Parts: sequence; C-alpha cells; structure tokens
Amino acid sequence: VLFRSPVAWAGEPVNINLASAEAIAEALSGVGLAKASRIVEYREAYGPFEHVDELAAVRGIGQATVEKNRDAILLR
Repeated sequence: VLFRSPVAWAGEPVNINLASAEAIAEALSGVGLAKASRIVEYREAYGPFEHVDELAAVRGIGQATVEKNRDAILLR
C-alpha cells in the first residue's frame, strides 16, 4: 500500500477565492460540499481570503483542516 500525501491525492491546488463549492470540496481533504459551501458563503460575505489561516473562521473548518490542506490552497 502506497501512502499519498493529501496534496498528491487532491491534485491541483484550488484558489478558494475563485473556485466553486464543488471544486473546493473536490480539492481539499476533509472538506465536503457542505463545508465548501460555507467557505463560498464566507467569501461572499466578507470578501476574499487574504491568508490561509482565515479559513479557520469558517464554521466547521478548524485549524487542523487548514494545516492538512495548506499546500493545496491558493489565494491568488
């Protein structure tokens, strides 16, 4: 059994400031459609994310999820 890092599993990094909830859910480990939808709602309410750590402010997204996905998240 080969171990794959979450980044290898996820494929391409995702721009959380532009991506759809579906694309976010597909790209980030431990983030399903419900959490991804909350990321999009948060972004629409408060503007684009400036730092990856801001994701922890989204309901259901904790610091552990942010750390696990840090390399798969783009902000451009």
